[in-house]
Amino acid sequence: MIEEKVGFIGAGSMAEALIEGLLEQQIIAPDDLYISDINKSRLDELTAKYEINQATTNNALVSKADYIILAVKPQVIGQVLEEVGPKITAQQTVFSIAAGVETNQIEANLDQVPVVRLMPNTAALIGEAAIAYSLGSYAGKETAAVVEELFSASGTVTKVKENLMDAVTGLSGSGPAYIYLIIEALSDAGVNMGLPREKSTELTLQTIIGAAKMVKESDLHPGELKDMVTSPGGTTIKGMQQLEESGVRGILYNTVEAAANKSQELKKE
Repeated sequence: MIEEKVGFIGAGSMAEALIEGLLEQQIIAPDDLYISDINKSRLDELTAKYEINQATTNNALVSKADYIILAVKPQVIGQVLEEVGPKITAQQTVFSIAAGVETNQIEANLDQVPVVRLMPNTAALIGEAAIAYSLGSYAGKETAAVVEELFSASGTVTKVKENLMDAVTGLSGSGPAYIYLIIEALSDAGVNMGLPREKSTELTLQTIIGAAKMVKESDLHPGELKDMVTSPGGTTIKGMQQLEESGVRGILYNTVEAAANKSQELKKE
């Protein structure tokens, strides 16, 4: 458990996921966690639910926190930084989870403060997030160690070059929604073929969990694992033919690209 104090500016769903991950994995004590937001009812909800500290203003939060996490929409991060930037010192560290906002944009409002750009996803709620990060100009090995200390218990943490963060946003940042849609569609397909909804969903979920674990634990390429399931003239190859004819591979390419491109656009809005 870390001794430093962590503050979240913004009380949205991603902030809640990270807060729950930090508390569930006992990375930080509730007494050392602060949160602020313009939505008072949402702020009251989270502070009561997690028994954490409510900051009356963003600047009040900054005065308390060693690590400041900007969990606001990209469109308002400039406004927030104008407000709190002069109060943040080089002894603090700023993390941003705002999609599309680059570290140099944040640094422009600060005085040589370590900045980290983060892209987590909501699976932090259960300690299974995919979390990518890149370091700003004043962040070094010590800052990277802080990232690992804070977030590794919430999922897999990986460092990437900042020019790849929009791709990360399109892939893993938005990715859970794609998988939820796939789960829903497969479950619907099972129901369409006569399975009860509960059984269809149960089989769908375990199939996806099992396949993911096979890829993660076997060290085999997904294509090799696919071939192990696909016998000549069998049911699986017929299903694969339909997937290819329907353009599923291309759809997924285009989906990730569209989300990544939107991430790039957000920095201009």
